[in-house]
Amino acid sequence: MEHQNLLGGPAPTELPDIDEARQSLEAGVDPFEVAARFPAYPAAWAELADRAFGKGDVIESYAYARTGYHRGLDMLRRAGWKGQGPIPWEHAANRGFLRALHALGRAAAAIGEEDEAERCRTFLRDSSPTAAAVLAT
Repeated sequence: MEHQNLLGGPAPTELPDIDEARQSLEAGVDPFEVAARFPAYPAAWAELADRAFGKGDVIESYAYARTGYHRGLDMLRRAGWKGQGPIPWEHAANRGFLRALHALGRAAAAIGEEDEAERCRTFLRDSSPTAAAVLAT
C-alpha cells in the first residue's frame, strides 16, 4: 500500500540496504575492513567516526564522518532526494547516513567549527527528528 504525503512536502527518502556490508558490521567485522570493501556504505564510516571520537581522535572522527556524510549524500541523490525532505531514522538503511551527519556535527563542534556544527544539527533535525533525539543521548 502506498502512503500519501499529507503534509505537502517531499516524500520520505529511503536508502537501499547494502546487505553484505550491513551483515559484516553486524557480525563484528572491523569497520576498517567494511569501509575498504564497501566504501559507499555510510554506516561503516559512521562507526569509524564514533570509535575515533570515543578515543579522543577528533580530527580522524571528523574525516571519517565527512566521508560517510558525502557517501550518504551520493546515495540519497541516487534514491531521488532533491536536497530536502524527510530521511526517516525508522528506515534502518538511512541510519548510517544520519549517524555520519550527527558525527560530523559533533566533531565540527569539538574543533570549533560552530557554523558547520549548527548546519549539521539543523539538517539532522529537519531530516529526522527521531534521529536527532536518539543520537543526542
